[in-house]
Amino acid sequence: MDRPTTPFHPGEIEAQNRADVAQRADKAKGFIRDFMPQQHRDFFAEAPFLVVAGADAAGRPWVTILEGEDGAIGSHSDRSLELTGTLLPGDPLQPAFRPGAPIGVLGIELASRRRNRVNGRLRRGGSGLVLDVDQSFGNCAQYIRERDWHRVALPRAGTGPSSARARLSLDQRRWIESADTFFIGSGHLSGQGRKNDGFDASHRGGRAGFVQVDSLGRLRFPDYAGNNFFNTIGNLLRDSRVALLFVDFPNGNLLHLTGRAEIIWNGDQSPDPGARREVLVTVDQVIERSAVLASRWRVPPSTGTQLEIRDKLRESDDVTSFYLAPPGGEDLVPGKPGQHLAVALDIPELPGRVRRTYSLSGPANGQVYRISVKREPDGIASRFLHDKMKPGDLIETRPPAGAFILPEGPAPLLLISAGVGVTPMLAMLHAAIKDTPHRQVWFLHGTRNGDTHAFRQEVASLAARSDQVQNRVYYSAPLPEDLQRRWHDTHGRITTDDVIALAAGPEADYMICGPTGFTTHLIRGLERSGIALNRIHHETFGPAG
Repeated sequence: MDRPTTPFHPGEIEAQNRADVAQRADKAKGFIRDFMPQQHRDFFAEAPFLVVAGADAAGRPWVTILEGEDGAIGSHSDRSLELTGTLLPGDPLQPAFRPGAPIGVLGIELASRRRNRVNGRLRRGGSGLVLDVDQSFGNCAQYIRERDWHRVALPRAGTGPSSARARLSLDQRRWIESADTFFIGSGHLSGQGRKNDGFDASHRGGRAGFVQVDSLGRLRFPDYAGNNFFNTIGNLLRDSRVALLFVDFPNGNLLHLTGRAEIIWNGDQSPDPGARREVLVTVDQVIERSAVLASRWRVPPSTGTQLEIRDKLRESDDVTSFYLAPPGGEDLVPGKPGQHLAVALDIPELPGRVRRTYSLSGPANGQVYRISVKREPDGIASRFLHDKMKPGDLIETRPPAGAFILPEGPAPLLLISAGVGVTPMLAMLHAAIKDTPHRQVWFLHGTRNGDTHAFRQEVASLAARSDQVQNRVYYSAPLPEDLQRRWHDTHGRITTDDVIALAAGPEADYMICGPTGFTTHLIRGLERSGIALNRIHHETFGPAG
């Protein structure tokens, strides 16, 4: 089998070049592996259902949902997943779900907004079908609408009414135009058995109504900033055949579409200000299946809390902190160091709310949350927060969440960040000094220069309180005045050699947060240096996160 030097096929590379993100994608390619890290294996093992993309005997792509009574996954290794779930009769992908078939799998947990992807090929296993992994990688949580999951009993599974049509009915149009979520499937098959061949299953989300159906029955939807890999768009540049799946979450109904897609590269023509591109889909076939899922979902009752901005402080040229507390002075749920806070913003010129997540950057005291936001030139939410929100204004939030948290125990701790990735590390530093004062801690932070150096004085003061904390600062592009300021230790970026030279050892916990290229470089370097993956914890930020 040909083993390419890049995980991307020519269509993906073409799309990356056209969107001018090829360099960023190349830096992040280390996140695409031919095996599953342990956290991905654990995630898939607990999945009650999977989103699956593949093709029927005629080569038409379809997307569907694979369910199992005790979950969709049985035994697994880092390179294979036993599929214990089944596709029911009437499912357009069921006849082609057989050994040798390439499929793309998306594991998604709507309640926690976690998702991971794996692509590969099916083979016969001991008790069913096994998916051998070709590519495995995670995705960010943007645009996922939270939903709680439960299961119902189906008295006659798979026997609900079904219909097939060449065009959308009026009710189906209404279904699509009221959706805030759908799944998309696409494929690239070179015929050469490459790792980057196969199908891809992906999630798309937005405000209800973000998918429109025109007078000709074509679907039009925005393509937002993502991980810069362009898996779907790259596939469609080489093979325009595409599959869409809309789910009636409360009732278990599925609407499968297959057709052909056209990429509209000028997103400025879209009414959605967040669109980078648009996709126009001409429908070839529609299959609607009623009450075929035992899995059901509901949007949870609003548990949002209105918090007041108590203070707003500028931390650097591009980072501002917001201190949030209940207007009535009630106690807050203390977040764990490293967790993030989900916020919902009412931006006047936009329909619906804009939802974002920002890491907690301050100590967990139960009285106030601090989030610190970098102002992005094209960031809808960050510009609104920086330019419009002021003390006294209210922001709706949800309780702190996230699995990137400070590891417990006395093991040496390395907190390594770049840019605004410093925010969860700062929360961890506060906690480590308070709760484990004898723990050896290294705080390594990289930024461009003194003007972008957020939390300089706060970190220095924290480090000065403990003999166990070492603080090192890297400037990649120092200003002339930085020579007099003497706020940084090193001119350059943080490298693997810098981290290994600290001699923290293989039992240390290595926490990494920053841009995708930064985290990829360090993770790969630490792996090559013999640090086990279960000692390396990471989080990325931005569109590629």
